[in-house]
Amino acid sequence: MTATPFSITALTCAVLLSPLASAETLVPLNGQSQQQIQSDIASCQSQPASSSDNSGGGGRLRGAAVGAAAGAAAAEVRGQRHEEAYDRVDDDVKQEYRQNQAREAAAAGVVVGGSRQRRDRREERRDEQATQSGSSQAYVSCMSARGYSITP
Repeated sequence: MTATPFSITALTCAVLLSPLASAETLVPLNGQSQQQIQSDIASCQSQPASSSDNSGGGGRLRGAAVGAAAGAAAAEVRGQRHEEAYDRVDDDVKQEYRQNQAREAAAAGVVVGGSRQRRDRREERRDEQATQSGSSQAYVSCMSARGYSITP
């Protein structure tokens, strides 16, 4: 089966709307059917699928939790250093001291967690841009290997 002007025009429109391709013309070199063309396009587009997990959220919350735990533990350790005086202090006062230390460390953890989250998001954006560029090249290579000519 040879490609008709209508099928090439329809194919060009399909490729133009493709998320990986930008203003490219796809010409079947081996007389592929319309169904085969669509199948090859789908296969080549899904082949380099990126494995980006969207687990970048909650940095501040995680930082606060880690900070609070660290602050409470540090308060306990500081209290144990002065064991004689620490044993004479009322349990409510000890608890309040640990809570205050946990709050301060949690506040610091929020800042650190937010900073890490922003850094991770910047890295993810850079990785996505690199992946998109690599995906486009992989798509062209895949389609070429299946017997198509792609022209910008």
